[in-house]
Amino acid sequence: MDTQNIKTPFFIFNPKSYLYGNELLKLATTADELAKKYDISVFVTGPFADLQAIAEATGQVIVTAQHIDGIVPCRGMGHVLPESISNAGARATFLNHAERPMTLAELSQAIKRTKELGLISIVCADSILEAKAIAQMNPEIILCEPTELIGTGETSDESYIRETNEAIKAINDQILVMQAAGISTAGDVYRTIVLGADGTGCTSGIVKAENPEQMLIDMVKAAVKAKKSLKERER
Repeated sequence: MDTQNIKTPFFIFNPKSYLYGNELLKLATTADELAKKYDISVFVTGPFADLQAIAEATGQVIVTAQHIDGIVPCRGMGHVLPESISNAGARATFLNHAERPMTLAELSQAIKRTKELGLISIVCADSILEAKAIAQMNPEIILCEPTELIGTGETSDESYIRETNEAIKAINDQILVMQAAGISTAGDVYRTIVLGADGTGCTSGIVKAENPEQMLIDMVKAAVKAKKSLKERER
């Protein structure tokens, strides 16, 4: 596992299937500028058909697939070949999202393939029990996100954030822990990072904002501000 190249606190802009084409590229290039300016890792996901365009239009963001299947080049009609998304320029992938759940066997094989190809795996867990099981597979990032809070604007409470962080780090302290349930404002980003998350991210809070580009800017700035606050506390 190599998480040394991920600069924390990281931020993931995950527009799911809300955006595609030029509208997505516009926000991806904004994210790229923010990653360069503030020297933090910013991930940008996109539909599979848009990954290469995002990769060609950016140089700093970590282009991220929304899913892969744990297959090798062979038969596999309709499945997502890891080599294909890597060839398109993706450097990371989500796995086991609530909208694309996987069995443990499928997840284990997919994580194995990411390691073979040097892709960063961002694996979703909707409970502390599931997070502990996933931690045994040694992904780079575990996203602790209770399914019932996704898209609600209601964030995980402090005890959940601290408990999941501690449970995962006790198994493997190299795994980065992401908390992103219900993130909808820059204030949510700041709070989540200050409470100990290694990173956070957002979908609807950005794509449904009156000015999505400005919301993306505000959220990344909030992550940077939280990092500074944590450093000041350590002094």
